[in-house]
Amino acid sequence: MYVWYTSYGSNTHAARLACYLAGGRPEGTEHSYPGCRDPRPPLASVPVELGGVLYFATESVVWTGGRAFYDPDAPGRVLARAYLVSAEQFCDIAAQEMYREPGPGADLDLGRVVREGRVVLGPGRYETLVCAGSRGGWPLLTFTAPWGVGDVPSNRPAPAYLAHLYAGLAETGAWAPDHLAAYLARSPGAAGHWSADQIAALARTGPG
Repeated sequence: MYVWYTSYGSNTHAARLACYLAGGRPEGTEHSYPGCRDPRPPLASVPVELGGVLYFATESVVWTGGRAFYDPDAPGRVLARAYLVSAEQFCDIAAQEMYREPGPGADLDLGRVVREGRVVLGPGRYETLVCAGSRGGWPLLTFTAPWGVGDVPSNRPAPAYLAHLYAGLAETGAWAPDHLAAYLARSPGAAGHWSADQIAALARTGPG
């Protein structure tokens, strides 16, 4: 079985996702990932738009500032990048995001997620699995927090994180630069703290 691992956050950047698949430390961070049982790259990568909203909340130990989350119940559109991977690879990616060990013990009932649309595995961030539709017969699967955008305080994302998200989405070539900057600038947590012009400048020159 294959699934579309659908990233709306830092793994929109293909080089970062490669560390989740094959193991390694992404550039610019101090955290190393063990990798998947199957380290092969995705079979395909496509830009997608999901119903819902991107928002920033809690505090990232990797980036500092707010983390990206997805609320599928809120009105709006979320820009994302979907990677065609095996079900086993998806389970191992999810385990690493949940601070769990990848491997046989990480296998999940993805059929239940497809049937029910959402399954809460735990109270932590990225411990809620969501099926956001399908593409080419394979489900679009992602993970987020069990709460919604209105349930927790928003938190301003760090410049390095915004620049990284912008770069990952820009890699797809699907959206114009000004569209990407405006999209991130209006996301709760970033809105009121970062303008589209400031985010565009980060994308051009880097967070420094």
